[in-house]
Amino acid sequence: MSNIVFSSINELKSLLKEKNFNKILIICGENSFEASGAKKILSNLLKNKEIRIFKKKSPYPELIELKQIITNLRDFSPDLILAVGGGSVLDYAKTANVLTESKDLKIEISNSNYEIKKKFTKLAAIPTTAGSGAEVTSNSVIYIDKVKYSVEGEYLRPDFFFLIPELVITGSNKIKSSAGFDAIAQAIESLISKKSNDKSVSFAEKSLKISFKYYLDYLNNPNLENTSAMCLAANLSGEAISISKTTAPHAVSYPFTSIYGVSHGHAVSLTLNKFLKFNHTNLNVSKCNFDLKKRFEIMFDVAKIKDINNFDKFLDNMKKKAKLENNFKNLGIDIHNDYSNIISGVNMLRLSNNPIELSQSDLKKIIVN
Repeated sequence: MSNIVFSSINELKSLLKEKNFNKILIICGENSFEASGAKKILSNLLKNKEIRIFKKKSPYPELIELKQIITNLRDFSPDLILAVGGGSVLDYAKTANVLTESKDLKIEISNSNYEIKKKFTKLAAIPTTAGSGAEVTSNSVIYIDKVKYSVEGEYLRPDFFFLIPELVITGSNKIKSSAGFDAIAQAIESLISKKSNDKSVSFAEKSLKISFKYYLDYLNNPNLENTSAMCLAANLSGEAISISKTTAPHAVSYPFTSIYGVSHGHAVSLTLNKFLKFNHTNLNVSKCNFDLKKRFEIMFDVAKIKDINNFDKFLDNMKKKAKLENNFKNLGIDIHNDYSNIISGVNMLRLSNNPIELSQSDLKKIIVN
């Protein structure tokens, strides 16, 4: 886990003073920085510091903006990066901080032959969404030519992170529903990932217990209690997938984001149920080094559900109440005619974590039907 969990601006103020951070690069969202209240709070806190601000414009982390951030890092040479935003902002900061010396980002990231030797500087993460848990994960996402790639390594973990619910509660329901469901999907996928272990299962189970209790209330009647709870749920799901990684629903989700503009958590929700039912139906051919049936029983127990069909209904009902459209056609996705474009963007590394091996025909049946 990262070194310190903070929960208030006063503690950020104490850290800045204690560590004598005076030259700070803020990486943030173009709109969320002000909408969340972060700009107002940080302007007062950092008024005696030397500041440079980079505002991302792309809805997901792309190579062109990553290059711009790295240029800023090299030119400005801050003693702290302050990443304030959702998962994309945090991923930009994490990636730039470890690939500053890269000679050819496109080739190195797309071929996974990057070399991470150190961090450029210290990194503090302040998530303004309760979703990806990127403030504690040792990986990041970058899209190159609309294809998703991962950058992984322990140096990507932020040195400090701050869970400040006051900056999360202000988000729109569209953002909160998608991000919150991402936290749920991460925890569910982590439970059955081939790379999961007892530690990741513990994180994932704790995350689900919180999410299933607070997610819909957080959307419909937001307050500091349920917002704080969802921040913690997201953080725990991030800890879980940092160990286990995600599986098929995440692997397939990325083209829905890069091609059709569906937000990440929403994109994952489109196939989560489908892959869960496939995996459960094929329990007998699992090659995991754990009892896959018992892992499913953990999620059923948390949801107070007895079987996969009722769990499927449980998730569908949750998505409906969260206003996450579940119909491809209503999202402008022609799943039959566009299938080849979608499947070409699937992340094979994440797909390999699925507890049941998936053939090309399996994928088509699951996604299209």
